[in-house]
Amino acid sequence: MKCINQILLFTGITLLLTGCSATNNLTMSAVEPAPITLSKDVTRIGIINRSLPSEGNKTADKIDQILSAEGLNLDKEGSTAAIIALKEQLQQNQNMEEIIIIDDTPNLRKGLGVFPTTLTWNEVEILCDQYKVDALFSLEFYDTDTKVNFTSTTMEIPNELGVRVILPAHELTLNTLVENGWRVYDPYSRRIADELVFSDHVVSSGKGINPIKAYEAIIGRKEAVLHQSKYMGMDYAQRLLPFKHRVNRDYFVRGTENFKIAQRRAQAGDWDGAAELWEMETTNRDPKIAGRACYNMAISNEINGNLDQALHWASKSYTDYNNNYALTYLNTLRYRVRQKDALNRQLSK
Repeated sequence: MKCINQILLFTGITLLLTGCSATNNLTMSAVEPAPITLSKDVTRIGIINRSLPSEGNKTADKIDQILSAEGLNLDKEGSTAAIIALKEQLQQNQNMEEIIIIDDTPNLRKGLGVFPTTLTWNEVEILCDQYKVDALFSLEFYDTDTKVNFTSTTMEIPNELGVRVILPAHELTLNTLVENGWRVYDPYSRRIADELVFSDHVVSSGKGINPIKAYEAIIGRKEAVLHQSKYMGMDYAQRLLPFKHRVNRDYFVRGTENFKIAQRRAQAGDWDGAAELWEMETTNRDPKIAGRACYNMAISNEINGNLDQALHWASKSYTDYNNNYALTYLNTLRYRVRQKDALNRQLSK
Protein backbone atom coordinates (compact mmCIF):
# COMPACT_ATOMS: atom_id res chain seq x y z
CA MET A 1 0.00 0.00 0.00
CA LYS A 2 2.89 2.32 0.82
CA CYS A 3 4.40 1.77 -2.65
CA ILE A 4 1.04 2.46 -4.31
CA ASN A 5 0.66 5.70 -2.37
CA GLN A 6 4.16 6.78 -3.40
CA ILE A 7 3.40 6.05 -7.05
CA LEU A 8 0.13 8.01 -6.88
CA LEU A 9 1.90 10.90 -5.16
CA PHE A 10 4.65 10.95 -7.82
CA THR A 11 2.07 10.80 -10.63
CA GLY A 12 0.10 13.65 -9.08
CA ILE A 13 3.20 15.81 -8.74
CA THR A 14 4.19 15.08 -12.36
CA LEU A 15 0.74 16.04 -13.67
CA LEU A 16 0.74 19.17 -11.51
CA LEU A 17 4.14 20.27 -12.80
CA THR A 18 3.15 19.52 -16.40
CA GLY A 19 -0.09 21.46 -16.04
CA CYS A 20 1.72 24.43 -14.53
CA SER A 21 4.49 24.65 -17.09
CA ALA A 22 5.50 28.24 -17.78
CA THR A 23 5.88 27.61 -21.52
CA ASN A 24 4.06 26.09 -24.46
CA ASN A 25 5.66 24.60 -27.55
CA LEU A 26 4.96 25.61 -31.15
CA THR A 27 6.31 24.66 -34.54
CA MET A 28 6.83 26.98 -37.48
CA SER A 29 8.11 26.67 -41.02
CA ALA A 30 11.68 27.77 -41.81
CA VAL A 31 13.43 27.91 -45.19
CA GLU A 32 17.09 26.89 -45.37
CA PRO A 33 19.45 27.67 -48.26
CA ALA A 34 20.41 24.86 -50.61
CA PRO A 35 23.13 22.63 -49.12
CA ILE A 36 25.05 22.78 -52.41
CA THR A 37 26.12 26.19 -53.70
CA LEU A 38 27.67 26.35 -57.18
CA SER A 39 29.37 29.21 -58.96
CA LYS A 40 26.90 31.55 -60.62
CA ASP A 41 28.07 30.59 -64.14
CA VAL A 42 27.22 26.90 -63.71
CA THR A 43 24.27 26.04 -65.98
CA ARG A 44 25.42 22.80 -67.63
CA ILE A 45 26.17 19.74 -65.51
CA GLY A 46 27.92 16.52 -66.40
CA ILE A 47 27.34 13.33 -64.40
CA ILE A 48 29.97 10.60 -64.14
CA ASN A 49 29.87 7.17 -62.52
CA ARG A 50 33.12 6.29 -60.78
CA SER A 51 31.48 3.44 -58.87
CA LEU A 52 31.84 1.00 -61.78
CA PRO A 53 34.89 -1.28 -61.42
CA SER A 54 37.98 -0.67 -63.51
CA GLU A 55 39.87 -3.61 -64.97
CA GLY A 56 42.29 -3.58 -62.07
CA ASN A 57 39.53 -3.77 -59.49
CA LYS A 58 37.46 -6.55 -60.99
CA THR A 59 38.84 -9.22 -58.65
CA ALA A 60 37.70 -7.36 -55.54
CA ASP A 61 34.39 -6.58 -57.21
CA LYS A 62 33.77 -10.24 -58.09
CA ILE A 63 34.12 -11.22 -54.44
CA ASP A 64 31.37 -8.77 -53.58
CA GLN A 65 29.28 -10.01 -56.50
CA ILE A 66 29.51 -13.59 -55.22
CA LEU A 67 28.24 -12.43 -51.82
CA SER A 68 25.36 -10.59 -53.48
CA ALA A 69 22.49 -13.09 -53.60
CA GLU A 70 20.79 -11.22 -56.43
CA GLY A 71 23.34 -11.73 -59.20
CA LEU A 72 26.32 -10.18 -60.89
CA ASN A 73 24.74 -6.93 -62.07
CA LEU A 74 22.98 -5.61 -58.95
CA ASP A 75 25.58 -2.94 -58.14
CA LYS A 76 25.88 -1.91 -61.77
CA GLU A 77 22.11 -1.63 -62.25
CA GLY A 78 21.68 0.11 -58.90
CA SER A 79 24.29 2.77 -59.68
CA THR A 80 22.77 3.30 -63.12
CA ALA A 81 19.32 3.77 -61.56
CA ALA A 82 20.74 6.38 -59.17
CA ILE A 83 22.52 8.24 -61.99
CA ILE A 84 19.44 8.35 -64.24
CA ALA A 85 17.22 9.53 -61.36
CA LEU A 86 19.74 12.27 -60.54
CA LYS A 87 19.71 13.46 -64.15
CA GLU A 88 15.92 13.47 -64.41
CA GLN A 89 15.57 15.41 -61.17
CA LEU A 90 18.27 17.95 -62.08
CA GLN A 91 16.46 18.58 -65.36
CA GLN A 92 13.56 19.97 -63.30
CA ASN A 93 15.85 22.70 -61.95
CA GLN A 94 15.05 25.91 -63.85
CA ASN A 95 18.58 27.25 -63.29
CA MET A 96 20.11 24.46 -65.38
CA GLU A 97 20.25 24.49 -69.17
CA GLU A 98 21.46 20.95 -69.81
CA ILE A 99 22.30 17.79 -67.87
CA ILE A 100 24.31 15.04 -69.56
CA ILE A 101 25.59 11.64 -68.42
CA ILE A 102 29.24 11.12 -69.38
CA ASP A 103 29.72 7.38 -69.93
CA ASP A 104 33.19 7.22 -71.49
CA THR A 105 35.31 7.49 -68.32
CA PRO A 106 36.84 4.00 -67.75
CA ASN A 107 40.12 5.49 -66.54
CA LEU A 108 38.30 7.27 -63.69
CA ARG A 109 36.40 4.24 -62.42
CA LYS A 110 37.29 2.70 -59.08
CA GLY A 111 34.50 0.31 -58.09
CA LEU A 112 35.31 0.56 -54.39
CA GLY A 113 32.88 0.65 -51.47
CA VAL A 114 34.50 3.80 -50.05
CA PHE A 115 35.29 7.28 -51.31
CA PRO A 116 38.18 7.15 -53.78
CA THR A 117 40.69 9.97 -53.99
CA THR A 118 39.26 13.12 -55.53
CA LEU A 119 39.76 13.82 -59.20
CA THR A 120 42.51 16.28 -59.97
CA TRP A 121 41.38 19.67 -61.21
CA ASN A 122 43.21 18.96 -64.44
CA GLU A 123 41.02 15.84 -64.94
CA VAL A 124 37.89 17.81 -64.06
CA GLU A 125 38.70 20.66 -66.45
CA ILE A 126 39.56 18.28 -69.31
CA LEU A 127 36.17 16.54 -68.92
CA CYS A 128 34.31 19.84 -68.65
CA ASP A 129 36.01 21.18 -71.79
CA GLN A 130 35.46 17.96 -73.73
CA TYR A 131 31.74 17.69 -72.93
CA LYS A 132 31.01 21.42 -72.70
CA VAL A 133 29.77 21.32 -69.10
CA ASP A 134 30.42 23.69 -66.20
CA ALA A 135 30.54 21.29 -63.23
CA LEU A 136 30.61 17.57 -62.47
CA PHE A 137 28.32 15.49 -60.28
CA SER A 138 30.12 12.23 -59.54
CA LEU A 139 28.77 9.01 -58.09
CA GLU A 140 32.05 8.17 -56.36
CA PHE A 141 31.00 4.79 -55.01
CA TYR A 142 27.98 2.50 -54.90
CA ASP A 143 27.87 -0.63 -52.81
CA THR A 144 25.38 -3.25 -51.65
CA ASP A 145 26.35 -5.34 -48.65
CA THR A 146 24.02 -8.23 -47.83
CA LYS A 147 23.79 -9.96 -44.46
CA VAL A 148 22.19 -13.42 -44.54
CA ASN A 149 20.21 -14.83 -41.62
CA PHE A 150 18.65 -18.32 -41.40
CA THR A 151 16.09 -19.34 -38.80
CA SER A 152 14.27 -22.64 -38.30
CA THR A 153 10.50 -22.50 -38.68
CA THR A 154 7.58 -24.52 -40.02
CA MET A 155 5.34 -24.20 -43.04
CA GLU A 156 2.21 -25.81 -44.42
CA ILE A 157 2.42 -27.57 -47.80
CA PRO A 158 0.02 -29.99 -49.50
CA ASN A 159 1.07 -33.67 -49.62
CA GLU A 160 0.38 -36.08 -52.46
CA LEU A 161 -3.25 -36.36 -51.37
CA GLY A 162 -3.72 -32.60 -51.33
CA VAL A 163 -3.87 -32.47 -47.55
CA ARG A 164 -1.92 -29.58 -46.03
CA VAL A 165 0.68 -30.77 -43.55
CA ILE A 166 3.12 -28.91 -41.35
CA LEU A 167 6.79 -29.53 -42.11
CA PRO A 168 10.07 -28.17 -40.74
CA ALA A 169 11.30 -25.26 -42.86
CA HIS A 170 13.93 -22.55 -43.19
CA GLU A 171 13.28 -18.81 -43.23
CA LEU A 172 15.90 -16.76 -45.03
CA THR A 173 16.23 -13.01 -44.35
CA LEU A 174 18.46 -10.83 -46.51
CA ASN A 175 19.33 -7.44 -45.04
CA THR A 176 20.90 -5.40 -47.83
CA LEU A 177 22.71 -2.18 -46.98
CA VAL A 178 22.65 0.16 -49.99
CA GLU A 179 25.32 2.87 -49.84
CA ASN A 180 26.40 5.50 -52.30
CA GLY A 181 28.76 8.43 -52.06
CA TRP A 182 28.60 11.61 -54.13
CA ARG A 183 30.88 14.53 -54.86
CA VAL A 184 30.30 17.75 -56.78
CA TYR A 185 33.28 19.32 -58.52
CA ASP A 186 33.05 23.06 -59.25
CA PRO A 187 35.98 23.97 -61.54
CA TYR A 188 35.13 27.71 -61.53
CA SER A 189 36.03 27.98 -57.86
CA ARG A 190 38.21 24.84 -57.84
CA ARG A 191 36.43 23.43 -54.83
CA ILE A 192 34.51 20.31 -53.87
CA ALA A 193 31.06 21.86 -53.58
CA ASP A 194 29.65 18.83 -51.77
CA GLU A 195 30.55 15.38 -50.47
CA LEU A 196 27.85 13.13 -49.05
CA VAL A 197 27.03 9.49 -48.35
CA PHE A 198 23.50 8.08 -48.55
CA SER A 199 22.68 4.73 -46.96
CA ASP A 200 19.55 2.68 -46.36
CA HIS A 201 18.49 -0.92 -45.76
CA VAL A 202 16.33 -3.21 -47.86
CA VAL A 203 15.04 -6.25 -45.96
CA SER A 204 13.64 -9.27 -47.83
CA SER A 205 12.63 -12.70 -46.60
CA GLY A 206 11.40 -16.04 -47.89
CA LYS A 207 10.46 -19.43 -46.49
CA GLY A 208 11.11 -22.91 -47.88
CA ILE A 209 11.72 -26.53 -46.94
CA ASN A 210 15.45 -25.96 -47.52
CA PRO A 211 17.69 -22.87 -47.84
CA ILE A 212 17.59 -22.91 -51.65
CA LYS A 213 13.79 -23.02 -51.69
CA ALA A 214 13.71 -20.24 -49.10
CA TYR A 215 15.88 -18.07 -51.34
CA GLU A 216 13.71 -18.84 -54.37
CA ALA A 217 10.66 -17.70 -52.37
CA ILE A 218 12.12 -14.20 -51.93
CA ILE A 219 10.26 -11.86 -54.28
CA GLY A 220 11.13 -8.32 -55.30
CA ARG A 221 14.47 -7.80 -53.57
CA LYS A 222 16.23 -6.59 -56.71
CA GLU A 223 13.37 -4.26 -57.57
CA ALA A 224 13.41 -2.87 -54.02
CA VAL A 225 17.15 -2.18 -54.21
CA LEU A 226 16.77 -0.42 -57.57
CA HIS A 227 13.81 1.56 -56.25
CA GLN A 228 15.83 2.70 -53.23
CA SER A 229 18.78 3.62 -55.47
CA LYS A 230 16.50 5.73 -57.63
CA TYR A 231 15.28 7.71 -54.63
CA MET A 232 18.83 8.25 -53.44
CA GLY A 233 19.65 9.86 -56.78
CA MET A 234 16.50 12.00 -56.65
CA ASP A 235 17.23 13.10 -53.08
CA TYR A 236 20.76 14.13 -53.98
CA ALA A 237 19.49 16.39 -56.76
CA GLN A 238 17.32 18.17 -54.18
CA ARG A 239 20.47 19.46 -52.45
CA LEU A 240 20.68 22.15 -55.13
CA LEU A 241 17.38 23.62 -53.93
CA PRO A 242 16.34 25.53 -50.81
CA PHE A 243 14.25 23.40 -48.49
CA LYS A 244 11.54 23.91 -45.90
CA HIS A 245 11.47 22.25 -42.52
CA ARG A 246 9.72 22.67 -39.18
CA VAL A 247 11.42 24.23 -36.15
CA ASN A 248 10.31 24.12 -32.52
CA ARG A 249 9.99 27.12 -30.25
CA ASP A 250 8.77 27.64 -26.67
CA TYR A 251 6.84 30.72 -25.60
CA PHE A 252 5.74 31.86 -22.15
CA VAL A 253 2.13 31.37 -21.05
CA ARG A 254 2.34 32.25 -17.35
CA GLY A 255 2.80 35.59 -15.60
CA THR A 256 -0.39 37.66 -15.78
CA GLU A 257 -3.95 37.33 -16.99
CA ASN A 258 -2.82 38.77 -20.34
CA PHE A 259 -0.48 35.81 -20.78
CA LYS A 260 -3.36 33.39 -20.24
CA ILE A 261 -5.56 35.19 -22.76
CA ALA A 262 -2.67 35.44 -25.23
CA GLN A 263 -2.12 31.69 -24.89
CA ARG A 264 -5.72 31.02 -25.93
CA ARG A 265 -5.37 33.45 -28.86
CA ALA A 266 -2.16 31.74 -29.96
CA GLN A 267 -3.79 28.31 -29.73
CA ALA A 268 -6.60 29.64 -31.94
CA GLY A 269 -4.02 30.83 -34.50
CA ASP A 270 -4.38 34.54 -33.69
CA TRP A 271 -0.69 35.28 -33.13
CA ASP A 272 -1.06 38.99 -33.88
CA GLY A 273 -3.76 39.22 -31.23
CA ALA A 274 -1.50 37.41 -28.76
CA ALA A 275 1.32 39.83 -29.59
CA GLU A 276 -0.89 42.81 -28.70
CA LEU A 277 -1.22 41.49 -25.16
CA TRP A 278 2.44 40.51 -24.85
CA GLU A 279 3.53 43.98 -25.95
CA MET A 280 1.41 45.50 -23.18
CA GLU A 281 3.37 43.44 -20.65
CA THR A 282 6.82 44.50 -21.94
CA THR A 283 6.61 47.52 -19.59
CA ASN A 284 5.41 45.53 -16.59
CA ARG A 285 7.06 46.60 -13.34
CA ASP A 286 7.96 43.00 -12.59
CA PRO A 287 11.22 42.38 -14.54
CA LYS A 288 10.50 38.66 -14.79
CA ILE A 289 7.16 39.29 -16.50
CA ALA A 290 8.59 42.03 -18.74
CA GLY A 291 11.44 39.71 -19.78
CA ARG A 292 8.98 36.98 -20.70
CA ALA A 293 6.87 39.43 -22.68
CA CYS A 294 9.90 40.68 -24.62
CA TYR A 295 10.87 37.07 -25.33
CA ASN A 296 7.39 36.32 -26.65
CA MET A 297 7.54 39.44 -28.83
CA ALA A 298 10.70 37.97 -30.39
CA ILE A 299 8.81 34.73 -31.09
CA SER A 300 5.94 36.69 -32.65
CA ASN A 301 8.28 38.58 -34.97
CA GLU A 302 10.05 35.39 -36.03
CA ILE A 303 6.68 33.85 -36.91
CA ASN A 304 5.99 36.88 -39.11
CA GLY A 305 9.42 36.64 -40.76
CA ASN A 306 10.79 39.84 -39.19
CA LEU A 307 14.10 38.50 -37.91
CA ASP A 308 15.63 41.93 -37.19
CA GLN A 309 12.83 42.81 -34.79
CA ALA A 310 12.99 39.31 -33.31
CA LEU A 311 16.68 39.92 -32.54
CA HIS A 312 15.82 43.27 -30.98
CA TRP A 313 13.23 41.80 -28.60
CA ALA A 314 15.30 38.73 -27.71
CA SER A 315 18.30 40.95 -26.95
CA LYS A 316 16.15 43.22 -24.77
CA SER A 317 14.75 40.20 -22.91
CA TYR A 318 18.26 39.03 -22.01
CA THR A 319 20.18 42.29 -21.52
CA ASP A 320 17.47 44.28 -19.72
CA TYR A 321 15.71 41.50 -17.81
CA ASN A 322 18.25 38.64 -17.57
CA ASN A 323 15.97 36.08 -19.20
CA ASN A 324 18.31 33.13 -19.78
CA TYR A 325 15.96 31.56 -22.35
CA ALA A 326 16.58 34.61 -24.51
CA LEU A 327 20.37 34.11 -24.66
CA THR A 328 20.00 30.68 -26.28
CA TYR A 329 17.27 32.04 -28.53
CA LEU A 330 19.53 34.92 -29.64
CA ASN A 331 22.06 32.42 -31.01
CA THR A 332 19.27 30.59 -32.83
CA LEU A 333 18.05 33.82 -34.39
CA ARG A 334 21.57 34.83 -35.47
CA TYR A 335 21.92 31.48 -37.21
CA ARG A 336 18.59 32.06 -38.99
CA VAL A 337 19.76 35.50 -40.13
CA ARG A 338 22.92 33.98 -41.62
CA GLN A 339 20.87 31.31 -43.35
CA LYS A 340 18.46 33.92 -44.70
CA ASP A 341 21.36 35.96 -46.10
CA ALA A 342 22.80 32.85 -47.76
CA LEU A 343 19.38 32.03 -49.22
CA ASN A 344 19.02 35.55 -50.61
CA ARG A 345 22.43 35.28 -52.26
CA GLN A 346 21.43 32.00 -53.87
CA LEU A 347 18.12 33.38 -55.13
CA SER A 348 19.76 36.51 -56.55
CA LYS A 349 22.00 34.49 -58.91
